[in-house]
Parts: sequence; structure tokens; C-alpha cells
Amino acid sequence: MGLKKLAQVVIVGFPNVGKSTLFNRLLRARKSIVHNLPGMTRDAVSALAALEGKNFILTDTGGFFDSETEPLTAKIKKKAWESAEKADFLIFVLDGKRDLLPVEEELFHSLKKLSKPLFVVVNKVDSEMQEGSTGDFFRLGEEKTFFISAEHKRNLEPLEKALADVLPQHPLGAADLQALRVAVIGRINVGKSSIINRLCGEERLIVSEIPGTTRDSTDTVIVRNKKIFTLIDTAGIRKMSRVNDEREKAGIVWSRKAIEKADVLCQVLDASDFPTRQDLAVSHLARESGKPLILAINKWDLIAAKEEAATLFRETVDRKMEYVSYAPLLLVSAVSGKGVVKILDEAERVFHNSRRRVETARLNEFWERTKQDHAPQTRSKRPLKIRYLTQVSVQPPTFVLFANRADKLLPSYEKFLSRLIAREFDLWGMPVRLFLREG
Repeated sequence: MGLKKLAQVVIVGFPNVGKSTLFNRLLRARKSIVHNLPGMTRDAVSALAALEGKNFILTDTGGFFDSETEPLTAKIKKKAWESAEKADFLIFVLDGKRDLLPVEEELFHSLKKLSKPLFVVVNKVDSEMQEGSTGDFFRLGEEKTFFISAEHKRNLEPLEKALADVLPQHPLGAADLQALRVAVIGRINVGKSSIINRLCGEERLIVSEIPGTTRDSTDTVIVRNKKIFTLIDTAGIRKMSRVNDEREKAGIVWSRKAIEKADVLCQVLDASDFPTRQDLAVSHLARESGKPLILAINKWDLIAAKEEAATLFRETVDRKMEYVSYAPLLLVSAVSGKGVVKILDEAERVFHNSRRRVETARLNEFWERTKQDHAPQTRSKRPLKIRYLTQVSVQPPTFVLFANRADKLLPSYEKFLSRLIAREFDLWGMPVRLFLREG
């Protein structure tokens, strides 16, 4: 039985009622950004979840609202409604600190027409005294109504139990639900959301020419060849000093956290304009993380002389982004779909490479061959004798070179040796780190 058979639980409601806070509480992890400004969540954020041993997919949606200051209102509402239509179970969240709004009552009746099990959750009810003044919500006449405070974890247990009682059992074990987390990163407007939509085969994420459309780091769960991938669409990363919107600032901070939690990074670049200063800043973040990295040059469909361009792109990366030249380079088009699925194949390959351990005997056999023609070069220019090499960790692969004295390798030699080790032991896709020690 595949992942598609997992029950879909979708949280809906108007902005700023606490949907994302409840989402995080039910997950027992922080996946959605919580912000006191309305409209933080635009896309539907999905994640694998479990209650009482029952696995399901939990989805947080953007708010149903109209706003003159929010240019993507119609798309956000459409996306939230589409998620509701696909749901097996719905959680309708309301704000217990105010009365029920007429538009919320209308939305409730629209949701009822979908004929799906529906839980009404009145959030922000912080005390029994406050609960006594929430009679207005009984106007909906819904039997499954819960008065909770997601922020303070008040009365969550009855909601969780009621949800667990209706969820179907699923035969997947914990090992089957291990997803490879691929964070799609890059500067604004290079097509990150479009690539994820193409991988999903449908428009799951909102795409717009407006810079900064993605604010949250959005998780999308897909399956390919029985392998589960969690694709993390991140907000465009740029300098905080250039950002005025507090919600976009929160999204950038969250993007950096998404890099830390990802298994593999896929940096998207624009074929018609790269590398920009911001591209370089993002790739530096990728290298510093030590995570496996793929470079995907998007908008390949717009390039005319493709054979010449492919060579030029590789040379450009080697020359201007040489510190991430270990990353495989893919030429893709979110519009036509060309090459996009290779992102998943490469993600699996580089992740596998990142966990590879090389036996000390093989390393030293390699070094015996190498040192004959490529003796170590140091910053001090003094001769250095490296006695042996050993791998001390993975993700990223890290090697210690034991020498007759403490010194520092010449940067050009260190880069050369790192590449040689990567080629010899198939460690492409992540930085190979070398440390020299006396011993």
C-alpha cells in the first residue's frame, strides 16, 4: 500500500486564528512559521504525522480571506479550497477571542457540503472562564467542537483522541515512512515553486511573478519508485537589509533553518541570469552547511544554442562558483518538465555518497599512488611527509591526514586533493573536508 493511501487531514480557517500553531502542535514539531501578522502561510504545508500509532498526512493551508494589500488572495483561497476538497478529514479553526464571523459561518456550511468528517476547533481559549463565554460558536450546531489553546497546549488531548479514533490503520512502519528531505533553495523568482509543482505533476504551490511569493518553508510529500521525498520550498534568500516585510524576513530566517534540517540541497539558478551576487551568497550557505548539493539551472527552455550553453554553464560554475564545483549540474525547465525528475535521482545519489565510508587501507593505498607525482604542498613551503589518512566522519566526508609536523596545506593543493579523493571514491555532491594533524 503506497503513501497515497494515507489519510489526509487538512486544517482550514481564516487568517490569524492559529492554524499553523495547531499544525505544529499536532506534529509535535515546528514545521509552519507562526507569526502575529496575518497571511504568513500562503501555500499548503504538508507533513507526515502520527497519532496513537496511526500515520497520516497533515496539511496546513493559507487563510480564506480577501485583502487589498495581499496581491495573491485569490490564489491562496483557491489553494486552500483545493486542499479541503482532497481531504479525508477537515479541521476548521476559529478564534475564541472574538465572536463567530458571518463569513466564517458561510465557510463552515460550504465545508459541510463536501460531506467529509469535520472537527470544529475554537482556538485561543486559554481558561475555563473564557470557555464560558464562547456560546456563540454553538450556533454552528457541530457535535465535534473542541475549545483549545494550541499555544498553551490546553485541551489538545480530546482533539487528538477524537482524530485518532476516526483515522484508519495503515500498514506502513516507521522505516517505510523515512522521507528524503530535499530543500529547494535559491534567490527570489528563479522558479523554485514551479520546479516542485512540476515534480508533483500539479500546482501544489502558488507561483507568481511577484518577488517573495513563498514566505513559509513549505513541505510537499511525494513518492517516486516507492521512495518518499519531502520537497521543501524555501523563501528566496536575500539580504535582510533589503527586506521591509516582516513576514518575508521570517521566511528568510526559516529558509536558513530548512537548510540545516535538510538531507540534500538543490540550489535553483536562472539560465538567463547567473551567477548573481545573491546566487553566490546562497551557494556559500550551501557549502558551509556541509550538506549534499545539486545545482539546477532552470529556464533551460529559453536557451537557444543548447550545446554551447551547457559547456559554458559548467565552465561558469567552475570559474565563478568553484567552491561548490563538487555539485552535479542539471539543466532543467519547470515549464517543459525537461530534466526536472533527475533532481530526485541525483538527490538519492548524492545522499548515498554523503554516507559512504572509505576503509583506511584503501585510503592509504590511494595515497601511496598519489604522493609519487603529487607531493603535498604547504603554506610554509617546507617539505611535508603525510604518513597516513583516515576518514573520521560522514555527511560531509571528513578525512584526517597525519603528518610528521603541524602545518597547513596550500589551498590549491587542498582543493586538488579533495577533488582527487572525491573522484577516486565516488564522493561527488558534497564538500570533502581535510584536516592535517601531527602524528
